[in-house]
Amino acid sequence: MPPLRIAVLVKGYPRLSETFIAQELLGLEARGLDLAIWSLRQPHDGAVHPMHRQIRAPVAYLPEYLHQAPLRVLRGALAALRRPGLWSLLRLVRCDLARDLSPNRGRRLGQALVLARELPADTDHIHVHYLHTPASVARYAAVLTGRSWSASAHAKDIWTTPDWELAEKLDDPRLAFAVTCTAAGAARLREVSEHPGRVSLVYHGLDLSRFPAAPESRPPRDGSDPADPLRIVTVGRAVAKKGFDDLLDALAALPPDLHWRLAHVGGGEALSALRAKAAALGLSQRVIFLGAKPQPEVVALLREADLFVLPSKRAPSGDRDGLPNVIMEAASQGLAVVATDFAGIPEFLRDGIEGRLVPPGDWGALSNAVNLLARDPAERARLGQAALGRLRAEFGAEAGFDTVARLLAEAARPEPAPR
Repeated sequence: MPPLRIAVLVKGYPRLSETFIAQELLGLEARGLDLAIWSLRQPHDGAVHPMHRQIRAPVAYLPEYLHQAPLRVLRGALAALRRPGLWSLLRLVRCDLARDLSPNRGRRLGQALVLARELPADTDHIHVHYLHTPASVARYAAVLTGRSWSASAHAKDIWTTPDWELAEKLDDPRLAFAVTCTAAGAARLREVSEHPGRVSLVYHGLDLSRFPAAPESRPPRDGSDPADPLRIVTVGRAVAKKGFDDLLDALAALPPDLHWRLAHVGGGEALSALRAKAAALGLSQRVIFLGAKPQPEVVALLREADLFVLPSKRAPSGDRDGLPNVIMEAASQGLAVVATDFAGIPEFLRDGIEGRLVPPGDWGALSNAVNLLARDPAERARLGQAALGRLRAEFGAEAGFDTVARLLAEAARPEPAPR
């Protein structure tokens, strides 16, 4: 039997902030699936992870803006006229436009027309990452071509997509399954769907084979030596839900006798504002913003660090994290973590057992937690080893790869109904 041919639709590719997608693509390829990547956007990061170079799947880019590729869109529209699914698609789009008459909705339709025309005929199934815009494109293309589709939901798409849109996608008869990476996300999706059994909880986990063994020990820095300050690292896009503004306030409130340095890794639209805030708080000599970095450079920083901090919180838009992979990456290096008791984080880290958790948005509590751990190298070592043990025992990536590969196989080649 030939390998399953799966079209994987993503928002942008490759993206440094989406190691979980690259990791899964490699895991699925290792299980014999023949993948082709379709991206709604061109890459913007200017660098890639080593994982991206190992992925064999070809990459095709849909027109990010329809006016940039009018002939592709026109050919897609003309090809749609010969599709038996055209009228079903038009009814669906009419209903969507009645509730969301926006240029973005029109762009989704145009991209779907191109995807439907350019998908190879032997494509068995469409799988999409994110339930907002990318899932609309996948759904429209599936309806038009008569294919099944499935979705991986993550964070922003779960918490900022309107209930009606989530429900209609999850209840679409062509949707084979949906997976998501936190119990909180799974609960929300099941709540809005009439078919909650379609939603599965599949943690991303971490493929530990891609990471070096944790350092056997770390220097016992306690912040008392100005010549050898405590090394704090944080990683993530500079966006509201990451809580980096709270982190700067927390660091500014640390006692003056504690000597520390912070390295931030990540791009994002709020980076300039964070730099300005650090300067206004008098932290410019202690805080360095490194920008987005490939994973090996991030891991090297984690290995040299004394403490990892990620104060995630709910953004004003409603956006929030899932279970940030970088917390598990810090744990893979035996690094103690201070984070917030929010989103999927406490599903991995338990306060006082594998890390220190504080209320989201409470920079005072965050400052206190950082101060206490900064002065206690032995406690940092204990928490780091406990998090590493939990990662190895319960959050490896292999089980998730197996589950998604099985679900895709069942969706692409369903068993015939018994007579």
